[in-house]
Amino acid sequence: MILRQKLPWHIPLIFALTFIIHYLDRNAISFALPQMASELHWSDQQLGEYGQYLLGAFFLSYGLAQVLLAGLAERFGAKRSLVVVIVGFSVVSMAMGPLGGSLAILVGLRLLLGLAESVHVPMMGVITARHFPSEVRSRANATWNVGLIIATAIGSLITVPLISAFGWRSAFVIIGVTGLALALPLVLLFVPEGQRHAPATGRSRGGFRKNPDYWLYVFCGVLNAFCGFGILGWLPTYFVRAKGIDFAALGWPLTLVFSAGIVGTLVLAWLGDRLRARVLLSSAGFLLAAAVLYQAISAQSLIAMVALFALAVFFQSAFQAQEHATVQRLAADTEVGAATGTYNGISLVLGGVVGSVVPGAIVAASGNFDHALLAIVAVAALACVGMGVLGWRMRERGGAELRP
Repeated sequence: MILRQKLPWHIPLIFALTFIIHYLDRNAISFALPQMASELHWSDQQLGEYGQYLLGAFFLSYGLAQVLLAGLAERFGAKRSLVVVIVGFSVVSMAMGPLGGSLAILVGLRLLLGLAESVHVPMMGVITARHFPSEVRSRANATWNVGLIIATAIGSLITVPLISAFGWRSAFVIIGVTGLALALPLVLLFVPEGQRHAPATGRSRGGFRKNPDYWLYVFCGVLNAFCGFGILGWLPTYFVRAKGIDFAALGWPLTLVFSAGIVGTLVLAWLGDRLRARVLLSSAGFLLAAAVLYQAISAQSLIAMVALFALAVFFQSAFQAQEHATVQRLAADTEVGAATGTYNGISLVLGGVVGSVVPGAIVAASGNFDHALLAIVAVAALACVGMGVLGWRMRERGGAELRP
């Protein structure tokens, strides 16, 4: 009967749009790095060194602030905090253009961007939980979470033409203005703050922190973030500097690669439900992703490179497809928010920062982009082992956690 109630499905749709703009703001730096390097006269070694600071700075402040500020933001008011988030990341993005004349200022702005965007996901989760009963909450959360995947897939089609036509400075300003002009009014006018559905009760608070399987999953989440953000952050530069692809022609190859994540998430989520083996499926995905990525590094033709990178992203998305369902199984119903926030924050701080810094440090030391991608191959193989161990441990307990 709950499912027959009229639910505010426009809320997660609005959130999906804000998430797309959020992601364009934070990931535009990946597409802008080649032009930045040319304008600021960075060598390949300098690009690797400085790029690791620019990519890693965001994840450092984004992850730490997510862990530390989510509770305060909820007490301040989820909708009010969401408004502050949108204004914050839009203004910081706009500042990148006129102020981004030195490495120090660029790193400072990236730190501010991470701070501004930090409680976006937790507050969307809080508002969703308040307006949707548990019976449909997975669909509601998935509706806005798909914004991230869409932004990853189409980001190159939006950002690369903007940078090519107007330059990287103007592109940041345009994306920031879009947040103020489009996302902010929709949230202010059409997203209510009130609560319609109370969360279900569960076990004593803090129980998930005593569960070793939870911390093993956090470790695997760190490894997944290393792989995902390593590829996302460095693939555009890899194509341009290591493979000689013209920057203006990056749009369709990157779109095909990252679109594979959309298909993989949907297909492998369905498969995980069917097989009742989400963790083991994630382990297999990491193994296949490592094998295919290794082949992609040695590919010579553009078509082969794009196909292999897309296939690697497809297989790695097995983890993302099962991610939230697995965290929810490892935490009490009343602690999903706290468990997810801790998981996301730690994964982003360690995996996002290290995944951005280590490939850049390898390039800075060796001048070789292939070596940086081989590090991602090794981490994916380690994640395969970690998820295999977790799958074995959870099966020992009768497999109950693996059922949807």
